[in-house]
Amino acid sequence: NPKTSAIVKQLLAEGNASELQKYFGSRMTFGTAGLRAAMGAGISHMNDLTIIQTTQGFCRYLEKNFSDLKKRGVVIGFDARAHLTSGGSSKRFARLAANIFISQGVPVYLFSDVTPTPFVPYTVTHLKLCAGIMVTASHNPKQDNGYKVYWENGAQIISPHDKGIAQAIEENQEPWPQAWNDKVIDGSLLLHDPYATVNKEYFKDIQKQCFHRNINKATNLKFVHTSVHGVGHKFVQLAFKAFDLSPPFAVPEQKDPDPEFPTVKYPNPEEGKGVLTLSFALAEKDGAKIILANDPDADRLAVAEKQESGEWKVFSGNELGALLGWWIFTCWKNHNRDNCAIKDVYMLSSTVSSKILRAIALKEGFHFEETLTGFKWMGNRAKQLMDQGKAVLFAFEEAIGYMCCPAVLDKDGVSAAVITAEMASFLATRNLTLSQQLKAVYDEYGFHISKTSYFICHDPKVIQQLFDNLRNFDGKNTYPKACGRFKVSAIRDLTTGYDSSQPDQKAILPTSKSSQMITFTFANGGVATMRTSGTEPKIKYYSELCAPPGNSDVEQLKKELDELVTALEKHFFQPEKNNLQRKAE
Repeated sequence: NPKTSAIVKQLLAEGNASELQKYFGSRMTFGTAGLRAAMGAGISHMNDLTIIQTTQGFCRYLEKNFSDLKKRGVVIGFDARAHLTSGGSSKRFARLAANIFISQGVPVYLFSDVTPTPFVPYTVTHLKLCAGIMVTASHNPKQDNGYKVYWENGAQIISPHDKGIAQAIEENQEPWPQAWNDKVIDGSLLLHDPYATVNKEYFKDIQKQCFHRNINKATNLKFVHTSVHGVGHKFVQLAFKAFDLSPPFAVPEQKDPDPEFPTVKYPNPEEGKGVLTLSFALAEKDGAKIILANDPDADRLAVAEKQESGEWKVFSGNELGALLGWWIFTCWKNHNRDNCAIKDVYMLSSTVSSKILRAIALKEGFHFEETLTGFKWMGNRAKQLMDQGKAVLFAFEEAIGYMCCPAVLDKDGVSAAVITAEMASFLATRNLTLSQQLKAVYDEYGFHISKTSYFICHDPKVIQQLFDNLRNFDGKNTYPKACGRFKVSAIRDLTTGYDSSQPDQKAILPTSKSSQMITFTFANGGVATMRTSGTEPKIKYYSELCAPPGNSDVEQLKKELDELVTALEKHFFQPEKNNLQRKAE
């Protein structure tokens, strides 16, 4: 690539050893989330060379695992990211990856245009392929890109595949003949375009979750949709059409893919109201009550609703998880009068998400399971359960990720958007808003108040020290007994495998030494988890207070949780001492 080559030559000419060290000091690590890094020169960045090396390793690893790889093939999708300085783009990376597989006689289903991330796992399952690759950095800053990998079961890879692929990459670093020349794929009989088929089949499949077509046709409720300069616009419009809903108003400045993300500081709807400024303005102008916002690769969904006061409420991931869980179960119950069937019904959420689904499951009689953080765990567990003949109705994580449709074993912001719109349209016929229904869910199953945030820290040593301090709080190998005035009643450390609440003091969920994660349970019923992010320089925390049904002093619960979070930040994070940067509001 002449651009990355020129960058390196320039640094050599300048004798800029520190920059060269940054570019070539260490290779990007391939983990269960695949790759995620800035685009640029060198083995620490996403560029033509590192994509070629990664795909060569992945191809060899698949050959080892599938004797019928050359019959079944792989699918490759991409978003609209591009980086002028290094000449990298998601489309270019996807074509280079396709070229590697085709050079080895492997059929490739390469989407001819940008698609939402969930279309890749959908295609793996639908066409019974060996694997899938999505080139995307989701909601990361504009200079980043990523390489996300799915296994034949349609779920993201979990260990030991990441280690096997990483090793195969190390063994296949020299580009194969023709590796740079992606033009050779255009005439190949091994190249297929799944775009038209998948667009037709996906929208047919999600209609199985459409239960109120007549209400959808008649509703006066208006929606605004933003794809935040990503790929979601066209697909959410088609999803509304599939459900017989009038199309949502699209935020014109944000509806077309734009790798510069010009109207937002961060293209992440999880960051709250700042990303939704233009959506609020359009909703006010067109009289829309509900805003649906996808992140740039359309696998997540944020929802906001105009309140009686004129204020906008942006639902947290946990609140929307509560609403969708209630809705999807209600729809299932209304269509399955057989009481025996409920014993085969499951819902899942990650261990840092609200326990509201557990409360609903206990009262209604279906199964609830929690997994480690991330949809790779929920997708793989859902597939295991489905293979045993169970119905997995719903899975969610607090980071605004929802799996509402069993055809996609990953989070899917397109189906979640249209199912939310149908739920809101149904509630409107009962003169209820989403906010009112959320309160009704909490009244029935118990209030679950949660608060989630993070600190930014670019120094891995500081992060390690912070967690080491928690493990040696009152002398060696002793965890904190209290956090300010809040007494700690149990501790689970999924980095070391310790769980004080288990008879043998061993954690039930899988442990991982490569990431930090400690959960504190408090005597007041509060739970707080501190963990590192796999894709960003963040230390995140998740806190929740659960009350039994009937305890309606919400303000007191909120006050108690606020005080717990303040204590957590002060005593466990110690932001001033550790020089941590707070989340920008």
